[in-house]
Amino acid sequence: MRGPRFEYVKGALHLPGWRMWLDAHEAIGRGETVFVSHAHSDHTARHAEVYLTEATRRLMRARIGGERTEHALAFGERRELAEGALTLLPAGHILGSAMSLLEGAEGSLLYTGDFKLRPGMASEVCEPRKADVLVMETTFGRPKYVFPPVAEVVAGIHRFCRETLEEGGVPVLLGYSLGKAQEILACLSGAGLPIMVTEPVAKMTRVYADLGHVFPDFRLLEVAEARGHVVVAPPGSALKALREEVGRSRVGVITGWAMDPGCRFRYQADAAFPLSDHADYPELMELVRRAEPKVVYTVHGFATQFAADLRRAGVEAWALGRQEQLELGLG
Repeated sequence: MRGPRFEYVKGALHLPGWRMWLDAHEAIGRGETVFVSHAHSDHTARHAEVYLTEATRRLMRARIGGERTEHALAFGERRELAEGALTLLPAGHILGSAMSLLEGAEGSLLYTGDFKLRPGMASEVCEPRKADVLVMETTFGRPKYVFPPVAEVVAGIHRFCRETLEEGGVPVLLGYSLGKAQEILACLSGAGLPIMVTEPVAKMTRVYADLGHVFPDFRLLEVAEARGHVVVAPPGSALKALREEVGRSRVGVITGWAMDPGCRFRYQADAAFPLSDHADYPELMELVRRAEPKVVYTVHGFATQFAADLRRAGVEAWALGRQEQLELGLG
């Protein structure tokens, strides 16, 4: 058995027999359901009926308005549906992020969504299971992406903040308002550094706090009083104005892409720190080892290259939505 039959449509998985979509990017109306792996905007839309975790439900409500039928499942809870069973498993990406395990008469399918295996500071620990078919994200699916130890990265962030403050500047740490910003706040815990955050960061952090997460004390950003504080803000077009308003500053971007030499220039930052909420290359390989699938389908990032690497390792693997090229030995 090779698992439930599915098709790849507009960057999302559709299981016709189950009348279910996995992480559909466009709104799905009545008659079909959608599994939402987590509350990042590129994995959600105004769907009519969704399966998700309680944390994702809360975060999604804070970001997306409208009414919908919500089925919030606890991690490990097995929900019996007409076509088979659905179980949500911690993905380790951000708070509430989940993998979906679908089991039916035709076999099992594990869909990862975004994930990481190493423990996060503001997310659950990933708990994958074995499946006949594995559909996995491969954002960092190249061998060069091997992240350094988290403690080493955190020490570098602390050093960057303290040096900037000692020089009379304002350290600005860039991270997306949902997920990464909370990891940044968690990594500042115990450092004894005064913190200010922008409103988008504060809004998402309040939901985390309501769900039981504890962060170091912070204040809402007041530009006139920013000196002497570490500022946590999302990247984007508002950065230039923020730097002009706070005056002398140094910007550090927090992202897995910090492994690329030109990363800090792309983000208009002074430094880049490789703290990621995605799996690096060894973790991607480790997930395949743990899941023991008969076949792997890769999506996002370096999907074609990672699938080719798996085939060379003896695992049947194909990139979804990509034109695979036969590998021919010449000469």
